[in-house]
Amino acid sequence: MHVACEPAILYFGTPVVLISTLNEDGSSNLAPMSSAFWLGWRCMLGLGALSKTAQNLRRTKQCVLNLPSVNEVAAVNRLALTTGADPVPKAKAARGYRHVANKFAKAGMSEQASQTVAPPRVQQCPVQMEAVVEAIHGVADDDERLRGGILCFEVRIQRVHVEQALLMKGEPNRVDPDQWRPLIMSFQHFYGLAPGALHESSLASIREAMYRSPDVDRARRETAAAEAG
Repeated sequence: MHVACEPAILYFGTPVVLISTLNEDGSSNLAPMSSAFWLGWRCMLGLGALSKTAQNLRRTKQCVLNLPSVNEVAAVNRLALTTGADPVPKAKAARGYRHVANKFAKAGMSEQASQTVAPPRVQQCPVQMEAVVEAIHGVADDDERLRGGILCFEVRIQRVHVEQALLMKGEPNRVDPDQWRPLIMSFQHFYGLAPGALHESSLASIREAMYRSPDVDRARRETAAAEAG
């Protein structure tokens, strides 16, 4: 039986993303979030407008989307209730957030140089995606109380780095879902995926190559031009 209810949040379960960006002084910021979804080589990121990550994205238009596995859960949790924003926004302060300048050190993670963007990758994350901001969309702008408070960043992936152990044998451009164990956030709690597929998927009969985005070729061209110039 279904009943009508009004949950305060609707986070039914999405992968955790660690977004690395650059601060005004050139130092690195690192922020965990889970309001993200992918379409081709594009990703939509939902962020509070006053967060340090949102400020950095608006200013630099660059970031790295680092995907932690279940093995990095403790490091991700060390970043909880921290923000690079100083002073701490009132809404975050009311929820117990505190300012931390060196987020990499707080998490116990290491910076790794990126190849196409200035922000660093997170060395410990098995998946790292270098990206640039292509568009910024307001969320809930129809409501005066919410207008300007949430932003959705459309980012375009420029380079993907994946631990070799996660790739399918003989398939250098395919991730093996049986090897990948993403860290999932569901209603503010951490979860992982059970091993093995739950059920045979008809959708999996479609070759992944058929979803290949023109952004892949664009990334190749831009990277080659930058390296040549």
